[in-house]
Amino acid sequence: MDDIPKIGITGMPSVGKTDTLIKIIEHLEETGYKIGGMITKPIIENKKRVGFYVEDWQTKERDVFAHIDMDSKDRVGKYGVNIDALERIGVPAIERAINDSSINIIVIDEIGKMEMLSDRFCEIVVEALDSDKPIMVTLHKKSRTPLLQDVRRRDDIRILEVTPVNRNLLPYKIEKIMVEKLPPLY
Repeated sequence: MDDIPKIGITGMPSVGKTDTLIKIIEHLEETGYKIGGMITKPIIENKKRVGFYVEDWQTKERDVFAHIDMDSKDRVGKYGVNIDALERIGVPAIERAINDSSINIIVIDEIGKMEMLSDRFCEIVVEALDSDKPIMVTLHKKSRTPLLQDVRRRDDIRILEVTPVNRNLLPYKIEKIMVEKLPPLY
């Protein structure tokens, strides 16, 4: 079980955690690995980030997860949060990645303050981390929620930080760590 690669990617907001993760996913897919799970992508308007989509990596189904103009009882900072979008798209994408034997690697982007508002999301993250599949997750750097604290304390996950200095090389380093420990494809 110790040989299953589990990587946590952390860093300050807007430093490039999702971009780093997507570069790794795309390289691994080019070499034949099948990847499942969820990604959050920024919504950019007039060169400013105004929200996030939640996207199923495999089906590419997506919906607005958070937006500055969203009227929602759930808020994190300036964003209204759509928990339903996360539970309708993100949670099933992670469940499928855990249970579908054709999927080699689980991805969860991001385990952050907004996502913590969903108990179902928190439960599926723990299930994914406890599974016997390789996993890559992005982690909010400063949040001190119980789930993030638990993830950071796990001894089976290696946490690496994206910085402006290392963000071009880090994807290759993480990909190398993953491939060294992944079972061969044939």
